[in-house]
Amino acid sequence: MKALTQASRVPFYKASIQSHVFTKFFNWCKDQERNRFGWLAISLTTHGCILTPIVVFAVGVSGNDFTLWMAAMLAMGVTLIVNLAAQPTRITIPIFFLSILVDVAIVIACIVQLAAY
Repeated sequence: MKALTQASRVPFYKASIQSHVFTKFFNWCKDQERNRFGWLAISLTTHGCILTPIVVFAVGVSGNDFTLWMAAMLAMGVTLIVNLAAQPTRITIPIFFLSILVDVAIVIACIVQLAAY
């Protein structure tokens, strides 16, 4: 009977699955706090002068879908609001990269709509 109770006391370890890539990325974002104004300039210039005009042009050419147009404005707006609110870089940099992904997805959706015609 003692052997049965000892066997049941074997500790059960659950391996924690952590994404080291995301941990490293967020630590890097936190370390970029000293370059906060540089990231602010990069994000606003990239969105205001490069990405948003390209995305709005792509939406206009592909049929002027209002939902895609609003998504493009929302991606630019979120980046602008977060930077103007003076949030730390651990928040502004991931939102900037996420908004770039949204812009790329909108352009891909526009290309798919053009290919469907």
